[in-house]
Amino acid sequence: MSLRASLLCLGQYALPCAVVTLLLSSTGSSHPGQLLPTTTYSPWQEIPENAADSAHLAFLHGPAILGGSDLRYTRSKLWDFMKHNWKAEWWPEPEPNKHCSRMLLQHTATFFGKHFSLMDLTVSARQVGPGLVFLLFEHTFLGRGIILQTVTPLEPLLQNVVHKIYYQKNIPAIIPKFILRAECIQFERDITIWNNKQYLPKPLLIREDSSIQKHRRWYSQFYSEKNTRPPAPKDL
Repeated sequence: MSLRASLLCLGQYALPCAVVTLLLSSTGSSHPGQLLPTTTYSPWQEIPENAADSAHLAFLHGPAILGGSDLRYTRSKLWDFMKHNWKAEWWPEPEPNKHCSRMLLQHTATFFGKHFSLMDLTVSARQVGPGLVFLLFEHTFLGRGIILQTVTPLEPLLQNVVHKIYYQKNIPAIIPKFILRAECIQFERDITIWNNKQYLPKPLLIREDSSIQKHRRWYSQFYSEKNTRPPAPKDL
């Protein structure tokens, strides 16, 4: 499906005019790249709930992407000279867009303990409904683009996730390819956790984790009355 056709399909979700303008005038389809579909073994809402779980960013996504996605080696001293720093904020949108939520993510990086401004990146995310996310990112020198993330349930605890990127036409294709590769590495780190954790309907949360509970209340609107929570694994 073309980018313009995709926008027509998404128009019913009241995307902000700024998003549509960015997609049509700035990114185009000259630099599209797509990750191979990724499979995760987790409840559907586990993936978007990541946006509200700011506490996991430092532990899971703080180590350098040079260390790859295998969590056994991400904290290797070989890559300890580089660190990613994240600041995130999530909130639900009010009526008439209560089916949407927002996240603002600010990224910086340090090399040998010193801030490296060329790695500064601002990401503005909007989730539309239960399984569609727009990640708009902007860099001072490398321009701006958007990643579309879709989550499709295959079974109660089996999800298919696809990422696709659109970038400015005047930016070399290697830039969006690098950004998509970095996103892939970070996402695969999350997959390792999702595939090995147990979803608790009522977890013990401290005050700093209050946004997780807010996200669960917001996400509950997408479940029917007969199915108000994710199913438990069959082996429990």
